[in-house]
Amino acid sequence: MNFRLTQKLNAKIKAGPLKALPLDENRFADWSASLFVAGRVQFVLVTNTKSLYSMLMLAKGITDDGLFTDRALSDLREFVIADGQEVAFRRHVVPATSSVRFAKALNRSVTGSMNELVRIATFFLEVRGLSPMEVSTEIDETPMSAFGMKDPLFGIPQVVFAAMVSSDS
Repeated sequence: MNFRLTQKLNAKIKAGPLKALPLDENRFADWSASLFVAGRVQFVLVTNTKSLYSMLMLAKGITDDGLFTDRALSDLREFVIADGQEVAFRRHVVPATSSVRFAKALNRSVTGSMNELVRIATFFLEVRGLSPMEVSTEIDETPMSAFGMKDPLFGIPQVVFAAMVSSDS
């Protein structure tokens, strides 16, 4: 499993030098993560690199790469189950967790999309006062320009992730 970290998040969790890695063959086992602050609270945006399906978690208490991995997988499991994708998590993510690698961002498109998601998440946290779980749901229903706009539903991370699940069933 790949976790692609921003420099800021890597500095916080001390995962060491990050290498450039290709997208994992198992597209459910490649996640990008970014640390950001909203309302003086640190959060981590964890995003499936292929679909931009994302969830938000509190960064409080995450001081090393082991704690990050444990919390990210635990929170991701909770979010995916709440979103009705438990089978996908058990079938595609859990088997990949036996080997976790930290890497650099895949490309500027993913990084730019995550920056966009961070701005949206910050708005929902600071202005609307939503919880991290509620924000996760909101950003997963937001059309993303990285997918193009030919089919408006296909640019929505939740729909793209569900399509990935359906194609692997």
